[in-house]
Amino acid sequence: MANSDAVSTPPGWFRPVAVVALLWNLLGCLAYLSDVTMKPEDIAKLTQAEQALMASRPAWSIGATAVAVWFGAAGCVGLILRKRWATWLLIASFVGVLLQDLWFLSHAFSMTSAVAIVLQGVVLVVSIALVYLARAGSARGWLR
Repeated sequence: MANSDAVSTPPGWFRPVAVVALLWNLLGCLAYLSDVTMKPEDIAKLTQAEQALMASRPAWSIGATAVAVWFGAAGCVGLILRKRWATWLLIASFVGVLLQDLWFLSHAFSMTSAVAIVLQGVVLVVSIALVYLARAGSARGWLR
């Protein structure tokens, strides 16, 4: 492994992966915005179970989701720019995902679909992978 102070050229796959990760996180940002900007008439169109789920979410869980998606997107921009600060943003995003999952697993798990459960699992795996990528990129000198 290279000295963490030395800057080296990342492999050819690094930037495309960072761009795809940014697009993934931007989709999360859009989903977050569409969720928090729902009008009462939009909420009324949801099933009773979905309405109950939305009404039961604590503010800290919604805040954790905001941290997860916005810090994740910013961290991916940092990866694209090859900046070390991306690591801290992606760690913060991961913590946001964990906090969001804490509420999801303790309250919403039984009230939601299998697709939502799988998607939440994918979000967690991607978050872990991005932290690993940023840490590995720093250790190998790909980030400066």
